[in-house]
Amino acid sequence: MAKMGMVFDLKACIGCNACVVACKQENSLPDGVFFTRTLSHEFGEYPNVKRVYIPTICNQCEEAPCEKVCPSGATTTRADGIVMVDRNKCIGCSSCAVACPYDMRTMLDPVLFTRGLFGDGTLTPFEQQGYGRFAPGTSVKCDFCSERVDAGLQPACVHTCPTNARIFGDLDDPHSAPSVLIRERKGRQPLAEKNTKPKVWYID
Repeated sequence: MAKMGMVFDLKACIGCNACVVACKQENSLPDGVFFTRTLSHEFGEYPNVKRVYIPTICNQCEEAPCEKVCPSGATTTRADGIVMVDRNKCIGCSSCAVACPYDMRTMLDPVLFTRGLFGDGTLTPFEQQGYGRFAPGTSVKCDFCSERVDAGLQPACVHTCPTNARIFGDLDDPHSAPSVLIRERKGRQPLAEKNTKPKVWYID
């Protein structure tokens, strides 16, 4: 079985946030809820100032703290390494959100599903068709667009990236694009000292 993972190429990311928009649309995310974000960091002194963009996402950890602390068994890891959340088992205790060292868990405030994206209490047709996939009061996170992966497609954020800064594939295959990049460009895992064994890597 494959072990799916992602590589972020920091040299290629231009901070356009197309990935963020694609994720919001693909997952019908309510206002204020994000499964992926792009951070920015400036360094240097004028006039020699540079900026780097840093994509973030659920790292699908092999030793997932969120799964270990979940009291209801709502958080599980699939055979391909993708960490999933069963909304029917989630009791909304927030243990996973506290345990995640990457701040990649979001608790769904029921108010989000009543005020609408425009804040006037009216849900757009887009919201009406998409909000049924959520259970207000439960925890949510990125699952690498598991439905797309199961259909043989790339996650929405990867498919949309105009600069190929996000590379997705099987980390167990030494010839896959992510594996080659990690090996040749000395990939690094975020907060590796936490021993969560993330399946997301960064290359400079």
